[in-house]
Amino acid sequence: MKEESVINALVAAIENDPADVSLRLHVASLLLADGDAAAAWEHLKVALEQAPDNREALTLAAQAADLLGRLQQATAYRRLSAALLNETRSAKKDDDEDEEILFEYDDSRQTPASVSTIFGDSDQRVDSVLDETDEIWEFEDPGFRLADVAGMDDVKQRLELAFLGPMKNPKLMNYFGKRLRGGLLLYGPPGCGKTFIARATAGELGAKFLSVGLSDVLDMWLGNSEQNLHQIFERARRKSPCVLFFDEIDALGRKRSLVRHSAISGVVNQLLAELDSVGSNNEGVFVLAATNHPWDVDTALRRPGRLDRMLLVLPPDKPAREAILRFHLRERPVDKIDLGAIAKQTEGFSGADLAHLCESAAELAMNESMRLQEPRPIRMDDFNQALHKLRPSARAWFETARNFALFANEGGIYDELLDYLKRERLL
Repeated sequence: MKEESVINALVAAIENDPADVSLRLHVASLLLADGDAAAAWEHLKVALEQAPDNREALTLAAQAADLLGRLQQATAYRRLSAALLNETRSAKKDDDEDEEILFEYDDSRQTPASVSTIFGDSDQRVDSVLDETDEIWEFEDPGFRLADVAGMDDVKQRLELAFLGPMKNPKLMNYFGKRLRGGLLLYGPPGCGKTFIARATAGELGAKFLSVGLSDVLDMWLGNSEQNLHQIFERARRKSPCVLFFDEIDALGRKRSLVRHSAISGVVNQLLAELDSVGSNNEGVFVLAATNHPWDVDTALRRPGRLDRMLLVLPPDKPAREAILRFHLRERPVDKIDLGAIAKQTEGFSGADLAHLCESAAELAMNESMRLQEPRPIRMDDFNQALHKLRPSARAWFETARNFALFANEGGIYDELLDYLKRERLL
């Protein structure tokens, strides 16, 4: 790799200061220039979590997504970057020019010629866009329930008491005058199964499931992002009962005090309006969201009636770790693998860590097979060797989360996290 020592030094600096966005962007640009789009993509994801309105990060992310074959994401990043550029230019003009740019909705200016040619006149264009979004926003039947999730009994019990129990007993809800709606924010270290839990929750409720990502909402034209969000909620209301799942909600619902561009603030305001407003009937629409950074989520989103319940999703327990290991080894040749022993040695590992462990063990077995020119299965020695090189990735998250749990625990929102930190002697 070109300038490998320089990149390694910069990566070491990032480990000391993970919040340095400019440093991550510099490393990502070097990695892209060297052809390592996958490594650049990891740094850019973190950078966009911290600064979703950074145009340089969006431009680099579009390049990385192109190289990785993620064309839809690349297009979304370019659209958002163009929208932010348009807003910056508009802010530099006087009031008259600004009014002309922002509020003159001439088709020839707002819609590229190629799009107009495809969709025809304006009415046909709107219909075609709606048809297209119907295809993009596909509702799923999860096909599994919480009982199919191995281990994690504490999480399932808290989920049942705080969210599922009332929702599954409509008679009791009617008796107590409770409405069939709700919102839940899942938070915790990355790679611990928040999305999987959300899908299982939809299966438990017998509801349709719709996962909403950043690229489904953000658009380069002013006002279109808010319109996309409104259409998503309207579709969910027509398909109720439905679980709407917003992954990485801190990107869409970032604290407005941290946002520098009104384009992002408008999305936050629209999300608040859809969750709880006079004109929104969300009966039968259950909103679930997940984040690794709950402290970056706008406090208005956690107001009662919106995402008013929070659930900590911790690294998988021993039964869950065994199930995850078994899943990742199901199609690989193994010989006398003691999953219980491996699960015991991987306390604190996330699901992503365990998947990486299986990959590493398989690589060791494959390398020896190539050296001996004879295939052999994966053995316990491979796992023991791989374990010496791996450490739980969640530790860095707990280091950051500890400060918020200790000094920003308004209303006891992080009491659950504090209890875990005390049990694990991380305080």
